[in-house]
Amino acid sequence: MSTIKLILALAVIVVLGMGVAQIVPPVLANYSFQDDLRQISVMAGSNPNRTDEDLLKEVIRKAKEHEIELAPTQVKVQHIGTPGAMAVYVSADYSLPVNLPGYSLHFALQPLQR
Repeated sequence: MSTIKLILALAVIVVLGMGVAQIVPPVLANYSFQDDLRQISVMAGSNPNRTDEDLLKEVIRKAKEHEIELAPTQVKVQHIGTPGAMAVYVSADYSLPVNLPGYSLHFALQPLQR
């Protein structure tokens, strides 16, 4: 009887490990992408010569570095403030598929930056 319990416990641990291995990489990529968006926002706020299209291209390029596929419609660039004290708001809304054994879900992540 204890052998069955041991095998069942190991199976549960393996399934949990597989789930964690599927969920953790997108979460870490999201955190890193957030940092990139924050840096893009800060740099864009200090350089008024950058166009929204330049920022959009840079956000999509950074997303590809993190294996995140973004369409231009998923990225929002908004200028806030006065010309002397400009701030840029950059956001991206996306979801990533997570395939677990016997179950599949879409993991929605929203890195919003100011």
